Amino acid sequence: MKNRKKQSRALLYAGRAGLIILTLLIALVIALYCVMLVLAKGPSPTARDLFVRSVMETSAAKFLARMYFSEAEINEILDLDDGSDADRTNADLINIQNGGSQSGDKDEKPPFMQGVETEPPVDTGTPDTPPSTGGDPVDPNDPDGDGVEIYDVDGDTYNGKMIVVRDPSRVVVGTLPEYGSGHSGKTLRKFIEDYGAVGGINAGGFLDEGGNGSGADPDGIVIRGGQIVYGSADTFYKCVIGFDKNHILHVGNMTGAQALADGIVDGLSFEGGPLLVVNGVPETTRRKLNGGLNPRTAIGQRADGAILLLVINGRQADSLGATHADTCNIMASFGAVNAANLDGGSSSLLIYNGETLTRSAYFFGERKLPDVFLIMPES
Repeated sequence: MKNRKKQSRALLYAGRAGLIILTLLIALVIALYCVMLVLAKGPSPTARDLFVRSVMETSAAKFLARMYFSEAEINEILDLDDGSDADRTNADLINIQNGGSQSGDKDEKPPFMQGVETEPPVDTGTPDTPPSTGGDPVDPNDPDGDGVEIYDVDGDTYNGKMIVVRDPSRVVVGTLPEYGSGHSGKTLRKFIEDYGAVGGINAGGFLDEGGNGSGADPDGIVIRGGQIVYGSADTFYKCVIGFDKNHILHVGNMTGAQALADGIVDGLSFEGGPLLVVNGVPETTRRKLNGGLNPRTAIGQRADGAILLLVINGRQADSLGATHADTCNIMASFGAVNAANLDGGSSSLLIYNGETLTRSAYFFGERKLPDVFLIMPES
């Protein structure tokens, strides 16, 4: 009899606890719905547009915008302009100097750092090694002197990292052996391991319906060794990014045949785009760059040949993400002559020397990718 009473009490308590949890979940869903309703239908068109653009850039959350707006309304808010009329890369604007090292004063700073005082680390020595008393000062952004500089990047809604690789020949495109149905992409860390690289970032997009893509079906073209290994010569692709044999980065909207004619030997495309800087002109100066707050990845090249690799954290408490305009402005501030946006969201990631320098927005670790940009060791 006592056991039955204990069991009844246990069931009663369990039922009450379950009811409380269910009530809290319902209240949370209602609260989230109301917040999104205010964003979507509230008095601020800016908040509405940012909400729609942010969720429409995801693989799994597009339904949130479609809960409140028709496809026609969404397209009007997105107001897509792919920049198809942008010029393609003028290779004469890039003058690779001594492996892409900075010209001029060794202590010259990128534009965004002008006026900011930085102190090199103090060499206090070790029990077996006395402190350094001469020689060139240590670059705080490249303390090991390997020609790779690392910068923190911060804005009102984001934080992230910029890597500057002075020698452009050290940045290569990593691709899969095979693409398409029945194959699988690789994580960035696996690409780095297989290529013997020291670091890298994610690159092109891939078919990812509902966030369940395998990473083996690119959303555009892939060029390897001067041959199209995925896509076709006749198809027009948005946001093609690749290197020619002289390690000059090309960006533009073009067909596969045009990409090969421009001399691209290793490259890819990202259907979502956009182009960010073309021949020294930031795209924000000639058209409106739409985009929500999301994790971002981008690549660019300075006039001296140095490669810029940018990854912005997003969907984090301390970093909601950056817009396309933010990304464009960052690349321009680092002196990019040409730059393009890469796949973002849960794919965005930066790894260097075995350390993950940014935070993945993917719940399950690292995404499997179709291609990447890799930093190879010094030769």
